[in-house]
Amino acid sequence: MPELPEVHNFKQYFDAAAIGQQIARMEIHDDRIIRNMSGPVFADALKGRKITGSIRRGKYLFAQLDNGHDVLLHFGMTGDLNLYQEPEDRGRFEKFAFHFTDGNILGFEDSRLFARILYLEDREAYIAEKKLGPDALDLELEYFLEKMRGRKTTLKGALLNQSIVAGLGNLYVDDLCYKLRLHPAARVADLTDEQLTQVYDKIVEMMTFATENAPYYRDYPDEWFWHTWRKEGEQDPEGEGEVKIMKVAGRTTYYVEGRQPL
Repeated sequence: MPELPEVHNFKQYFDAAAIGQQIARMEIHDDRIIRNMSGPVFADALKGRKITGSIRRGKYLFAQLDNGHDVLLHFGMTGDLNLYQEPEDRGRFEKFAFHFTDGNILGFEDSRLFARILYLEDREAYIAEKKLGPDALDLELEYFLEKMRGRKTTLKGALLNQSIVAGLGNLYVDDLCYKLRLHPAARVADLTDEQLTQVYDKIVEMMTFATENAPYYRDYPDEWFWHTWRKEGEQDPEGEGEVKIMKVAGRTTYYVEGRQPL
């Protein structure tokens, strides 16, 4: 599933394709991923509008419109963007498309219908409603320590909690725990401030590197974070134990027995 770095990549693509463009019309093929209005109403709301910018908050991308409203693009597991001009280049799983006045078309694709598209009149009210915490790239140490100290939840559960930190997901959290030799099921209340500071530092380090290298989530490099070790039943490449799987915070979780003691 696209996480903060992947959505950062989508933002760069979207900005290059759409900022400054005026929407001549919207083409809606399947409005099931448009969550707060029908397809025709969505198309009517966007016709003639100009896209002025975008804001990313964690895994959420907000396309800003010239009337002060936004379109939320939440990519779910298989959301994608496709810029094209010729009809034959339309993606197989395109659900809707922005048709711009200059002839370019920006399609939103989703093969599994897990994406969430909303037309928002008040972006900040929506962020407050979702209780989104600060973006992982804007995280401050004192805030992080204050939010984490004494929590009885697991470390993985806390890091996946978007109200604490927005943008972290299953894969990056597993890799963070692996790198720090912390068990993902460790209770946050049992961790010292020194350990929590190490977690904070690793979040910033990983997210900075990942966004600067802008991955495409369907084609990660062979050496990309978890690709080097996250294989059930195999030995840790650093020779510290066997890779195991368990459920933590309701999510499939990889860890190395021995390297990450509970």
